[in-house]
Formats: sequence, C-alpha cells, structure tokens
Amino acid sequence: MKAVYLTQPGTVEIKEVPAPKPAAGEILVRIKAALTCGTDLKAFLRGHTLIPMPGLFGHEFSGVIEETGKGVKGFKLGDEVMSVHTAPCRFCRYCAKKLYNLCENIMNTKILGAFAEHIVIPRHILKQNVYIKPSHLSFEEAAFLEPLSCVVHGMSGLNIKKGDSVLILGSGPIGLLHMLLAKLKGAKVTITGLERERLRLAKTLGADDIPAPSKLVENIESLTGGLGFDYVFECTGQLEVWENAVNYVRRGGTVILFGGCKQGTIATYDTYRIHYDEITLKGIFHFTPADVRKAYKLLSSGAINVDQLVSGRYPLENIREPFERLSRGEGIKYALIP
Repeated sequence: MKAVYLTQPGTVEIKEVPAPKPAAGEILVRIKAALTCGTDLKAFLRGHTLIPMPGLFGHEFSGVIEETGKGVKGFKLGDEVMSVHTAPCRFCRYCAKKLYNLCENIMNTKILGAFAEHIVIPRHILKQNVYIKPSHLSFEEAAFLEPLSCVVHGMSGLNIKKGDSVLILGSGPIGLLHMLLAKLKGAKVTITGLERERLRLAKTLGADDIPAPSKLVENIESLTGGLGFDYVFECTGQLEVWENAVNYVRRGGTVILFGGCKQGTIATYDTYRIHYDEITLKGIFHFTPADVRKAYKLLSSGAINVDQLVSGRYPLENIREPFERLSRGEGIKYALIP
C-alpha cells in the first residue's frame, strides 16, 4: 500500500509498504478520506513531540472495513466507519480517577498513518471510539470526529447558554468548530484572526462579529457593553495571544487555553487580575470517550455542519501542496483521498 512518512520537518515521502494485517480484536480500514490538522502542520513545519520522525503521518480519517481480526464483534466487512486515533487504557492511575483524556498510556498507544491507503485500528480504540458512519454523512465529514471531539471536550463543564458572549481567538479549523458549537448553544459569538478569508467564512457560518485582531480592544465596549466576554477561547497556540486572552474576559469569566504552545513556553499574567477579578484559566487537552460519543451525535444529527470547512481535496501524491498552502494561511482543512 501507499503510505506517507514524515521523515523530518518539511520533508514527506510516499512509500510502498506491505498492508498491515489486523490481529485478534482489530480491524483493517481502507481509508476513504483523511484530513489535515494544526498538529500535523506544526509537525510538518518544525516537528512535534507527539509525532515521531521518521514515521507515519496523519490521524483524522474515516473509511471502510476491509478485514476483521478474530473475535471482533459489532463490526463486519464492508462497514463504513469513523474513528479517532486514541482511547484510554482504563487501568492506569488517571483512568481510575475517570480522567480518561489524561490517561498515562493514551499517547503511547495512539495510531498514526491516516495519510495512507490502509490503517489498523487496535482493540482498545475499536471498543471505545469507533462508530458506524451514517450513510448521509460523507467520508470527509466523518473524518471530523477527532477534532470535534477535542472541541466538545474544551466546552464540557462550561455552562454556555443563550445570550452569553463568547470570544474565539483564532479562526482556523479549531476556532471555527468552537464557533459552530457555541452558536449551537445560543451564544453570541465574536471570532477574530489574521486571515480575512477565514473570518468571512466564519461570518457565513453564523459568527455575530468578526473584528480584526488590531480592532478587538476598541470593540469590546460595543460588543459586551464594556463588561468583557463571558468566555474566551484561545485557539492559536501563540504565547502573546495566551497572555492577552485575560484582557478580554469579564470579572468572574473563564478563559479556555486550547491552543498548544511549544514545550517550555512560559506565560505571564497579572496576579491582581486573576485573583481579584476571579478569572478562571483552564487548560484543555484531548478528549474522553464520552466526548467522542457527543461529537458523533452532533455530526450524525446534522447539528454541526462541517462540509464548508474542507477547502480542497488532494491525492496522496500531492500531499506537500495542502501543507504549503496551510503554512501560508490559505484554507481551513484539506482532505487527502488515497
């Protein structure tokens, strides 16, 4: 089969390798669509601690079951499926506390290699985080299960309700998914980012306001009555944006720090503001099986419509082009079609 390997930052190679065989409890999936994501882009540009090099590349996908291992139940040959690339072990110390997204083994047992013709889904992921794709959902839309699960997790535990004011910093795919989910909850959503084309798309998808970053501070008065936003979501992974996020939230408000900064990055905040204005800063990482289930229901029901977030389609042979375009701020997500 053909498979894409990330050999070093900026270098991808397409190799012809033997198709993997599913062991007991596993399934072999022929990939029908795989999506680019921000983590992939970071790895392509500068490397990433969670994506080994050289190694298989890509982790957002959907496809068709081509072979099942011994003992697989609930799935059969020919089923169209949607999946994420991880699942908790259920036996470590953090799983014992039901903090499944923080499982000590979750990153060691993840699967990479969605930019390929086939992928094997291991038993622990199959049992927890694989779903039958509804016929009305395209393979590209189904591949959004993983990023939407992350966004669902970021909003879990928050009481966002109709009329709340939400600010999203960053208009990439994650920012836009946050916007769609916040709008579904009835919030008034402001989203900002550097790429005007992305902001125009956000407006088309339902954003209430799309100020440029340079205009954000002067517009807080009119957007929130001078109060500040109830919730601020940082979706860029840029240190300056992390630090400025607290300037936009009201007293008693919550800042969700979703975008991942480079390891070792140190953010500085005014302790007076955090303490006396009782601001909550919340870091977000990954997702739980419950989040995946919620994301599956949102996609399957049509409550979240993601088709406009796919900016183009490429064969595996042209894999450099979508990453080069993303590095220039062009498009949202691209689909790789084996």
